[in-house]
Amino acid sequence: MASPSSDPPWFAVPAQVSEVLRPHLPDVVAEVIAAVAVAVPAYARPLEGRFGEGVQQGVEVALARFLELPGTTEPALTPESRRVYAALGRGEVRQGRTLDALLAAYRAGARVTLRRMSREALDAGLDTDALVALGESVLAYIEELSAASAEGFAFEQSERAGEMDRRRVELLELLLHGQADDVAAQRAAAAAGWVLPSSLVAVTMPLDQASGVRFQLGSRALAMTRMTDAVALVPAPRTARERAELERALTGRRAVVGPVRDWRRIPDSLRLATTAATSLARGPERGAADRAAGPVWVEDHLADLVIGGEAQALEDLGLAPFAELRPAQREKLASTLHAWLRHWGQRAPIAAELNVHPQTVGYRLAQLRELYGDALDDPQMRFELELVLRAGYR
Repeated sequence: MASPSSDPPWFAVPAQVSEVLRPHLPDVVAEVIAAVAVAVPAYARPLEGRFGEGVQQGVEVALARFLELPGTTEPALTPESRRVYAALGRGEVRQGRTLDALLAAYRAGARVTLRRMSREALDAGLDTDALVALGESVLAYIEELSAASAEGFAFEQSERAGEMDRRRVELLELLLHGQADDVAAQRAAAAAGWVLPSSLVAVTMPLDQASGVRFQLGSRALAMTRMTDAVALVPAPRTARERAELERALTGRRAVVGPVRDWRRIPDSLRLATTAATSLARGPERGAADRAAGPVWVEDHLADLVIGGEAQALEDLGLAPFAELRPAQREKLASTLHAWLRHWGQRAPIAAELNVHPQTVGYRLAQLRELYGDALDDPQMRFELELVLRAGYR
């Protein structure tokens, strides 16, 4: 039994077929274009501008090159023609389409070409073997065109993904430097296809724990690797569900989540997260349960950071309710709160220290209760508040 030939199918097509078919080439081009417009809705529009030029060139180059192949062992495409079909694939990405429309156009064109060329070849007296070889050649040729376009399509997608990744990293670096004005930040975010959230958290984790984190955090996060760690900016969780989702994405990564910040102050969040990662980190020997632990949230360890000398943590420790108060009101309530903590809530010594009437103390304490609610009865909260107030916060 003879082994199958390694020659391309057009080697078995007599060379004179090209001479028979070439005079009919303009008619075949027109028929192919008309058939594609009917079979592929995406191409059913007037052949004008760059679109019309691309379709016309693609069909003409394909058929002209095909007629150069009968009787030869040449590859289906020359470097020049391969560039034409790779460019068509890239164009589909730029038009926002999948590759399906272009491949459907190739199939529609192949049917018309095969039907018309077979008829002309039969009229010219070609035998059955030559017609079979002609049919196989058309199908093999279309496969080559499709492969070239698929390569172009994939390359364009890769380039675009790489360019978008580069812009997202540039945006992340811009925000971490903390020196961008509103216009520059918004422009960089738009270029990266990202909307600046009203508030963010910075996340840091060891470099060897960062594999796949970009995928798990999703497109709403910005992430990059540095020399010794990986950093991400994530929209601040607004609900318990969002926090749980972030917990799941970071579980087992020894991640540290910084406090919530406006994007203009996100460097503070990252610095606190980095400090916490150093000062609160557990040792290198980690059991199975430890490896499955969720991230460390800086907001849960602010007292430890203050004790460790991180002054920036004072801003987050216990006094968040004061943020919206006027400076004068904040000063009065802070003084009252400090005295209340030191005098265990006794109004007389508080009033004497502040040189105000006890009713004034009662009024201020009612304001503090509105701000803090039952949290003022929590020993941990009272400890944190006294820690901050003793440090001289106003």
